[in-house]
Amino acid sequence: MKRSAAVVLLAALALTALTARLGFWQLDRASQKLQREQALEQRQALPPLTDEQLPSSAAAAEPQQWRHVDLRGRWLPAYTIYLENRPMRGRAGFVVVTPLSLSDGTAVLVQRGWLARDPADRTRVAEPPTPTNEQRVLGRLTLSPSRLYEFDAAVTGRIRQNVEIDAYAKESGLRLKPWAVLMVDAPAGAVQQANPDGLLRAWPQPAADVHKHYGYAFQWFALAALTFCLYVWFQIVRPWRSRRATTPAS
Repeated sequence: MKRSAAVVLLAALALTALTARLGFWQLDRASQKLQREQALEQRQALPPLTDEQLPSSAAAAEPQQWRHVDLRGRWLPAYTIYLENRPMRGRAGFVVVTPLSLSDGTAVLVQRGWLARDPADRTRVAEPPTPTNEQRVLGRLTLSPSRLYEFDAAVTGRIRQNVEIDAYAKESGLRLKPWAVLMVDAPAGAVQQANPDGLLRAWPQPAADVHKHYGYAFQWFALAALTFCLYVWFQIVRPWRSRRATTPAS
């Protein structure tokens, strides 16, 4: 085999192996996300966690992520913050985050719901009504409030892009749980104290996006097959046909 032919063969083999490996990697990513989605669905089918069953650390909260919680406590409206740039149903607005004080002296950050933004002045916020008596809060356990990418350093104040639990605990002086709660409406027919805050809680379900990985896997496998076919055509079939065409008939 000529040196140039050997180089072409090695390059074709390397590219075919690399693209095929990337295809299998995408299939593995899809499998992992499917397993995660199934685990979240299984957790949501479990009974809600009560105050006594709440995880005491972030590590303990991770395997409980997205599980329902049933809490009782009092809102701390003085510490309410508004996470901006959170659209819902095609409208611009905020996610309202208020700490809920629990019976053990700790508090948990609760994403209470979505509030529309004033189109004329983003800093003018219509504060939702917040009951002062003990409340029953139903929700799902999350590792942190929803987060968006931000270009600048973290901003303090009522209106901000994101909130970090540890940083906000130091800022506010509250003994915050190392996880958060995504508040949901009570199911139809359930008995729950009225909480007329007017907030929208049409939270999206966590998406697995497995079809995206299947699409990427198909592209990588197609590139591997194309590389192999091109090598066979240009290095084997065409030279063979050329030799056959120039060989005199006997």
